[in-house]
Amino acid sequence: MSNIVAIVGRPNVGKSTFFNRLIQRREAIVDAVSGVTRDRHYGKADWNGKEFSLIDTGGYVLGSDDVFEAEIDKQVELAIEEADAIIFMVDVESGVTGMDEDVAKLLRKVKKPVFLVVNKVDNGKRAEDAVEFYSLGLGDYYTVASINGSGTGDLLDALVKALPEKETVVEDTLPRFAVVGRPNAGKSSFINALIGEDRYIVTDIAGTTRDSIDTKYNRFGFEFNLVDTAGIRRKSKVKEDLEFYSVMRSVRAIEHSDVCLIVLDANRGFDGQVQNIFWLAERNRKGIVILVNKWDLVEKDHKSTKEYEKAIRKQIEPFTDVPIIFISALSKQRIFKAIETAVEVYQNRSKKIKTSVLNEVFLPLIENYPPPAYKGKFVKIKYIMQLPTPQPQFAFFCNLPQYVKDPYKRFLENKLRENFDFKGVPVSVYMRKK
Repeated sequence: MSNIVAIVGRPNVGKSTFFNRLIQRREAIVDAVSGVTRDRHYGKADWNGKEFSLIDTGGYVLGSDDVFEAEIDKQVELAIEEADAIIFMVDVESGVTGMDEDVAKLLRKVKKPVFLVVNKVDNGKRAEDAVEFYSLGLGDYYTVASINGSGTGDLLDALVKALPEKETVVEDTLPRFAVVGRPNAGKSSFINALIGEDRYIVTDIAGTTRDSIDTKYNRFGFEFNLVDTAGIRRKSKVKEDLEFYSVMRSVRAIEHSDVCLIVLDANRGFDGQVQNIFWLAERNRKGIVILVNKWDLVEKDHKSTKEYEKAIRKQIEPFTDVPIIFISALSKQRIFKAIETAVEVYQNRSKKIKTSVLNEVFLPLIENYPPPAYKGKFVKIKYIMQLPTPQPQFAFFCNLPQYVKDPYKRFLENKLRENFDFKGVPVSVYMRKK
């Protein structure tokens, strides 16, 4: 379980650029207009072999100052509560602002590691100007230029040193099923329908479930923990209570779970926000079941389940081997099928295949369809084994692993799925030197 590091600060100090640099992807949309980070972003970063999850709290569209200040306070408070370390970013060009002082006031009380980072320091003059940030009372600061990365090494060295060692807690060994999705997709109603009691207050206001709550569930011979999360919601342009916290909690829930039940509203479809959740679960190698809720409310004439399903599978390529179930939490239609499927996916995820069986199935197969020759060299795969990891990972031992390209790895993955049923589970294929 990785540590969580949150980046906080007022808009336009360069949080997103810094975040992108750390996770080495252009994920957040960065633009020179104040507050255009469209999405709070989450990614995994790695420094000196230590992995951590990074949350970019995003610049906000500035509404009236008081709306924004209340919001940034909340955001910082949540980061204080949920993250293991906090990066507080300020901007040398604009110097210390009132808003920076407000954030510093909250951070001075914190027992967790806080790193004050002065951004946009790309010359000696600016390094001198940075001295004024001592006035924030947070002690020493780090100067960086996130646009070109200078200074980030020292900061990261200190950051990973300060992250607490995650002790491996012997948790209860029950499978954990996280129910995730955007607000108002019907996650709480789904859980109520399963448990048969209104353990959650379900109202029509988006985002009334603020926390993830665990429920032990034992029915039909299945026993597991159900984790309900606050909905992950996309930030819209309106000045509203933007639920950075729900994202953070959903991230935690996904990271902590074995199987993610992704609930989506049939009328809204498999939109960008739901896709983000899907890929987040996939990137964390979790089991996945997609539940299309409110199916009873959809006009069926033009949208048969087959077509709807086909459209979703198109969007989740190449990982299309995922169960998609059409449910109605309200009328309890197919909700138990949803749980049965989640249990199957959980079993698929922990499935172990004997080495002898793997070789029996694959060696003849590979002989008939060998990897394409590369630069006149032939790749010979000699031996296959499953790695001892919590999720399915397979090593194919061969003479020239570097010449096996993705399409052939996908072919092997598909054959693994055909022969051994890994429905709903990301499968990793590695080529290793024999």
